[in-house]
Amino acid sequence: MPWVIAALIGSMPFLLGNQLKEPSTQTVEKTLPLYSCLDVPAQFTLCDSTVDLSRYDRKERLDRELLAFSYMHSTSLQIIKRANRYFPIVEPILKQHGIPDDFKYLMVIESSLNPLARSGAGAAGMWQFMEGTARDYGLEVSNTVDERYHLEKATHAACKYLKNAYRNYKSWMNVIASYNAGQARISRQLLRQDVDDALDLYLVEETTRYPYRVMAAKMLLSEPQKFGFRLKASDLYPPIHYREIKVSENIEDLARFARGQGINYSLLKNMNPWLRSTSLHVHKGKTYAIKIPAKESMYYNSKVIIPHDKRWIVE
Repeated sequence: MPWVIAALIGSMPFLLGNQLKEPSTQTVEKTLPLYSCLDVPAQFTLCDSTVDLSRYDRKERLDRELLAFSYMHSTSLQIIKRANRYFPIVEPILKQHGIPDDFKYLMVIESSLNPLARSGAGAAGMWQFMEGTARDYGLEVSNTVDERYHLEKATHAACKYLKNAYRNYKSWMNVIASYNAGQARISRQLLRQDVDDALDLYLVEETTRYPYRVMAAKMLLSEPQKFGFRLKASDLYPPIHYREIKVSENIEDLARFARGQGINYSLLKNMNPWLRSTSLHVHKGKTYAIKIPAKESMYYNSKVIIPHDKRWIVE
């Protein structure tokens, strides 16, 4: 008799009296995840320039990017982990060229520090060079070699681009915007909209967000604990030590070459992502340096991982 069962069920709270209780506020608070927002500072220093963030549009734009880094947990965690491996490579090159150290955070936004990053438009590597621009700045892009994936060479090329843009703008903030939109577009819009600062331009959303994403990346990697990330030294990716082999002749079979060096093809490609084929064609007079990982670096030893920046970890 379904109607009887339904009636009994409907009367159960009355029959049971105080046995059925609503969950207390205290219980709900313990079971629900806690969310919060980082405070947006009134001003922020990026590339030796102080940015006024008290204006509502600027404050809200940075707030959006801080929220993204706070709650895109896997991406933010990987960025912190990878920074320990790649920042020690990039920082000396930026310094050598006289480029502000903060431009490493631009690289973070370009690729999330993924050495194999490639966009739908065809930009490649950590600095996301398009093929034509890469060649303009001295990088080789061929069937067997793509130096956009060579971190050291691509960083040197990026520095050349940044210095060239700075000569044009005399403003690092405008240089940052131009890295996303191109110098021609930023120059045209500065003139058309009659402003000097790219932060005051009305642009497509991607470019408008870009400088604030760089600021947020700097904040993340300066104080990750404020974002809720509490890593140990053993969580970080250690630098991989290696030896170099100079190659000035063609290698027809890179897998066989790798075996001859005591590693496999997968490790060879991992250490040298600029090798884009199963062989290497060497032009006359050209020499390449191929990295072979040191045996002691091929296996994790959490006890010897040293944080490049102690702010990334909790003791």
